Amino acid sequence: MWTIDGICAKARALMKLAREPMLLARDMGILVRYESMGTSERACKGFYVYAFRRHVITINGDLSEDAARIVLAHELGHAALHRDAAQLRAFHDFSLYDTSKLEYEANVFAAELLLDDDEVIERLNEDTFFFLAARELRVPPELLDIKFRTLKHRGYQIDLPLMAKSNFLKNALE
Repeated sequence: MWTIDGICAKARALMKLAREPMLLARDMGILVRYESMGTSERACKGFYVYAFRRHVITINGDLSEDAARIVLAHELGHAALHRDAAQLRAFHDFSLYDTSKLEYEANVFAAELLLDDDEVIERLNEDTFFFLAARELRVPPELLDIKFRTLKHRGYQIDLPLMAKSNFLKNALE
């Protein structure tokens, strides 16, 4: 299991390769595929698997561009943090959006990758309404909440307006 500091350090190290999720996947040697998986509430949004020495992330091609980018960042978290566990099972929608520690860790990685500290702090200093800030940053409020928590963990004085659960992606990208 990873600590918040360890996850953030891993994300920052990988961001030296690339910050954009698709470019980072390429630089990590991960094949990204887009497949139609439907638009229903229960449709799979994406999954990561490591088998036969191949790392593959499959994203639901029916998602919006922003939603697909968030799911890709989350799955990159699994690839970066949970490679050993991925050999035993695929990370997919049915286990992906539960309340497990692995899912929370992948969400922390995604928040770190997608949300720049300075940009988030700037929004806080402007007193931007929390949900408006999330919309401007093109992320669900829950992902912004996770970023706030990592900033607070690192010593920033922030009042958290939301309590995100690790399964927020299940319904947040509809």
